[in-house]
Amino acid sequence: MRIDAYTHFLPQGFMDWMGKNAADFADIGKRMRGIPCIYDLDLRRKIVGQFPDYGQIISYAMPPLEELAQGEKLNDLCKIVNDGFADICAKHSDEFPGWIAQVSLASPDAGVKEVERALKAGALGVQIYTNVNGKPLDRPEFAGFFDAMNKNGKPVWIHPARSAKHPDYMDEKKSLYEMWWTFGWSYETASAMARLVFSKTIDNNPNLKLIVHHFGAIVPMLEGRLGPGMDQLGARTSDEDYVALRKSLKKRVLDYFKQDFYADTATFGSKGAMLAGFEFFPLEKVIFASDCPFDPEKGPGYIRETLRILEELDMPKADKEMVYHGNLEKLTGRKLSK
Repeated sequence: MRIDAYTHFLPQGFMDWMGKNAADFADIGKRMRGIPCIYDLDLRRKIVGQFPDYGQIISYAMPPLEELAQGEKLNDLCKIVNDGFADICAKHSDEFPGWIAQVSLASPDAGVKEVERALKAGALGVQIYTNVNGKPLDRPEFAGFFDAMNKNGKPVWIHPARSAKHPDYMDEKKSLYEMWWTFGWSYETASAMARLVFSKTIDNNPNLKLIVHHFGAIVPMLEGRLGPGMDQLGARTSDEDYVALRKSLKKRVLDYFKQDFYADTATFGSKGAMLAGFEFFPLEKVIFASDCPFDPEKGPGYIRETLRILEELDMPKADKEMVYHGNLEKLTGRKLSK
């Protein structure tokens, strides 16, 4: 069976909340409103039903919840999303065999509590973003979250987040031509991975399981920079002792990126990106995902294209089974395939 490990949905309770509190949320909110099958469950089930031996793991999409609410309202919003997912998967387990909890690190202590609550309710793991209202993931205030995930051994899905408010150039006030999404999200993914490496978050949490979206984004094509390039870390910097930092790490910088992250196959239908991802990440670190429903067909397109590319690869059946469901089941400790 093919288990699509990273697909996005907005449960009805969340849509009701948005209708009352943020119905006109701009930019990425406009994108969400333009895709009916991201919130219409009947339509989504029809799309899933087009593909035999196929099921979806559902997760929240965008915008980050901390952009919509704060404090107790933010915590309540996380619960609305997670309870909605639990209900969908309980009623339609054949189509949706699992869900990913959404937590917000804007309230770190409450986020850890929601992790515990959601996992008890059946979540496979949790999703966070590459930054928290612009703060990097390696800030000390977020250390408790990673410690908790290290202890419970459940995976963390990391989704890129950047808006048009983040300028492409220092003398501008906003990003133009949607470059904040096209290029910015790929940079966000790579940067977040690097910060978790250089802050020693990974060294300090050896049981941490991290899943990055879009096959690691730009990381596979930067293997030379992450390898021989980062072997020279510190040679290009005068005001920080990065040489001492590099020598204090437990392994080579490149090895962290290859060995300490899982990556999914969601490449927007690009075979070249798929091949680069498979070349970079070990097979046991790759999980099947399509990023449904973000494609021009608003649902089935990327599923179809991702499956087509995977089936065309010269790969033993046993290896494909690892990608389709085996790696995810091992990662989550849950039997998901029928």
